Amino acid sequence: MSLRVLMTVDAVGGVWRYAMDLGAALAATGHRVAFAGQGPEPSPAQRAEAEATGELAWCDIPLDWMAERPDAIAGAGPWIDGLARRLGADVLHLNSPTLAAELAPGGPPVLAVTHSCLATWFAVVDRAPIPEPLCWQADLTAAGLRRADAILAPSRAHAAATEAAYGLSGIAVVPNGSRAPLLPPGGGSGAVALGRWWDKGKNGAVLDAAAEHAACAVTLIGATEAPDGQRLEARHATLAGPLPYEQAMARVAEAAIFVSPSIYEPFGLAALEAARAGRPLLLSDIPVYRELWDGVARFFDPASPAALARALDALAGAPGEREALGAAAQARAERLGTEQQATAMAALYQRLAAMQGVI
Repeated sequence: MSLRVLMTVDAVGGVWRYAMDLGAALAATGHRVAFAGQGPEPSPAQRAEAEATGELAWCDIPLDWMAERPDAIAGAGPWIDGLARRLGADVLHLNSPTLAAELAPGGPPVLAVTHSCLATWFAVVDRAPIPEPLCWQADLTAAGLRRADAILAPSRAHAAATEAAYGLSGIAVVPNGSRAPLLPPGGGSGAVALGRWWDKGKNGAVLDAAAEHAACAVTLIGATEAPDGQRLEARHATLAGPLPYEQAMARVAEAAIFVSPSIYEPFGLAALEAARAGRPLLLSDIPVYRELWDGVARFFDPASPAALARALDALAGAPGEREALGAAAQARAERLGTEQQATAMAALYQRLAAMQGVI
């Protein structure tokens, strides 16, 4: 049965790619998808991409992690309620659980998807409690998770971390998918990495330090400065800056190695995209990467620039191993397409709608 799904998005992070790829796959199987966005406005190209799948509505309410206090985002829930009524949504798919906190009762069933959160980030990156000025965000996330009819994570590792952080159980897991093209393994030159490099969880400083000692050239694609001014200063790696999606994927396809030094990664969509491009994966040894890529990638200690430099040069000097690893990663990645993701998500939507008496 076709469902009307209202999915929230933002234009500044990985949620945009997640939503666009999943939305297009759902629409291809007959579901009607609309998008509700907040925060910085999408570019004309982003707007066109979304509208190729369904309606895109936008409000100027800031994203929770860009807001300084809770009243700045207080109107988001009522705005989504009104949009859901106007569109006749059967299911609300919220890519930020905080948005569920102020939804009115009696609306369509709510699926809250946790792509990341402050509590799990601070537990891993700073290994410290959330600072007092930010506690309201964690409280709002907790309220949204309690309000949701179901909670979803993109990996077992992130589901377990979220359950531990908020005292929850039963979080469902559907891995992210990608429609990045499948390309022949082998070839290329240098190493490439993708991320929002101002985020300490991406561990860009260690990759830059490794680049000082590695013979293999290293390029970082992605923003280096946060909206609040926090930035990564790189002295040894090449900074390509943020690129349009197609250009970023082209740069990945031209590289000999894809590297991710992240210490906090709820899924790691860039690694999946690189694997689909047939690139060998050189990944930080963290739980989510072991869960998804164990046996088809090379791993390194993300606290050691020297270990990363050695791993880069060893792989750069072994073209046969790179091609074999790229082929193995690509075979694993073929199980993580948007078709499989959309099938699993549609089944979850159907169960939610049936439980709420929507269908």
